Amino acid sequence: MRQLMPTPFSEERAEQISRHLKLLTFLFVIVPIVLLVIFIEFRFRSIEENLPLQSPSVRDEARRELDTMPWHPVTGQRLYVPAYSHVYHQKGDPYLLTVTLNVRNTDVDNEIVITSVRYYDTSGKEIRSLLQKPLQLAPLAATEFVIQRDDKTGGSGASFLVEWQAGTEVNQPIVETVMVDTSNTQGISFTASAVAISGNLPATQGATESEE
Repeated sequence: MRQLMPTPFSEERAEQISRHLKLLTFLFVIVPIVLLVIFIEFRFRSIEENLPLQSPSVRDEARRELDTMPWHPVTGQRLYVPAYSHVYHQKGDPYLLTVTLNVRNTDVDNEIVITSVRYYDTSGKEIRSLLQKPLQLAPLAATEFVIQRDDKTGGSGASFLVEWQAGTEVNQPIVETVMVDTSNTQGISFTASAVAISGNLPATQGATESEE
């Protein structure tokens, strides 16, 4: 039998059908997906803008700066908190990070007072004090101190020394650092916890150092 050759009409018709299918796919599949992604992004941004965010180191009734101690201190600690102003990646290039020092009062009944927060670089040299006056934390309150990403003074072995006191026996606070960067397509984040290097500080030690 002789094989029938496709006619120009049938090829043209097939091309028209193919174009129509592509157009329908674009209109009913691609366009709705793009619109959905735009809608979700808009909703996320709207939610973020409406969140009642508080800036770091906010001062309010739960986080009050003090001129004098409200009681005679009976307990306290000096804490060493690791921090990483940068880490190394690829061929040893520094990768800059934002550092947040977070202090949480875990006692449900009693306040504590943070008497000193000092930032040190990799060589152990003090860079600056982050606390001008003793800071009282209400029960279950928390506060933060931020080292910005472009602050390179700390280095990979940076640290904080944090001192706190209380007028009665209390639960020990949780103190940790959070290192974050989201400037690239792949973000990075990790935490480091405080280590107590001394406890039951003398009653005047923390308050005296906070005034230096």
